[in-house]
Amino acid sequence: MTDSVVPSLAVRAAEMDEVPRILELVAHSRSIMRANGNDVQWEGYPGADLVGSDIGRGIGHVIELEGRPVGYFALLLDPEPTYAVIEDGQWLDDSTPYGTIHRLACAEGVHGIAHCAFAWSEARCASVRVDTHLKNHIMLHIFAREGYCRCGRMYMGDGTPREVYQKMLYPMVNRNLKSYVEQEILPRYNHFDLAHRLDHVLRVMAQSMELAGHYPELNRDMVYTIAAYHDTGVCEGRERHHLVSGRIVREDARLREWFSPDEIETMAQATEDHRASSDREPRSLYGRIVAEADRDIEPMTIVRRTIEYGLSHYPELDREGQWERTLQHLREKYAEGGYLKLFIPYSRNWVQLERLRELISDTQRLRETFDTLYRKIKN
Repeated sequence: MTDSVVPSLAVRAAEMDEVPRILELVAHSRSIMRANGNDVQWEGYPGADLVGSDIGRGIGHVIELEGRPVGYFALLLDPEPTYAVIEDGQWLDDSTPYGTIHRLACAEGVHGIAHCAFAWSEARCASVRVDTHLKNHIMLHIFAREGYCRCGRMYMGDGTPREVYQKMLYPMVNRNLKSYVEQEILPRYNHFDLAHRLDHVLRVMAQSMELAGHYPELNRDMVYTIAAYHDTGVCEGRERHHLVSGRIVREDARLREWFSPDEIETMAQATEDHRASSDREPRSLYGRIVAEADRDIEPMTIVRRTIEYGLSHYPELDREGQWERTLQHLREKYAEGGYLKLFIPYSRNWVQLERLRELISDTQRLRETFDTLYRKIKN
């Protein structure tokens, strides 16, 4: 008895004579959007001219099954002009060259097309960015499933909004270590409070790796691991989470496959030292980097995370109570004389902190910001 062979999806460059078939895939994908409540995207887009341009530029790709095109997407490797300015957030990393996936279309009844397009693109890029409309619930689900982090909002040429996402691939990190972290460590953050969820650790990882680029003597695997583990201790509560994170690093036997005892101790100490309220500076450059990356001082993000933490830990407070708690926390931590410390001169946090302090000092504008974010979070 022989095992049956399951046909697999394959990606290749699209050809000009396949434009009619690609437009069929586009039409089917448009119908799926409409059936799922997305009536704002792909009205007459993408047309034959744009698809033909993709193919002529070498960025159009088909996904085929048994020789027949069942999917299409464009992978752009040049900077996307509409991504130059985003609001309500910031990119995980704004220095690494990235690819952008556009115009993903699929055939009816074929599964795995989106995953195939994403996996193929990620194998060729150190960073990938994507965008879609808030009504495109299917694509938003795909972004979450594929490990993409929401970074903010941008606007198309006609003024319509798009949610933007990014994923860092870290090709310089040991492949087996990265696989272990992605499968066993990062999913833990899905169970933490709103201020310490997966999007937060992904940002800390990206910022840590970006800052480490200024220090070639550092072990990139260690930087990556420290950032991934830095908040794992939240599983036992927030107050001592930094110490618990250090213990988790020391007790994780799998880490001994990639690191020496001294390296594990350095990583454990770095996770212990990342907390902003600590009364002493981190003991190593590794600790200073993760502490700096953990600050993530984008004003809207800081206010949103403060509100989310308050709602999660003080649910008995009404709206005014949450406002007072938010105001007190922001003043104690981020205002002039607050306990927050910055350690790395290359960090984008220095400029962001000045912007945040301007917002905190303008109580009326801060209250308006609070009210807007509070409504979004509650809804």
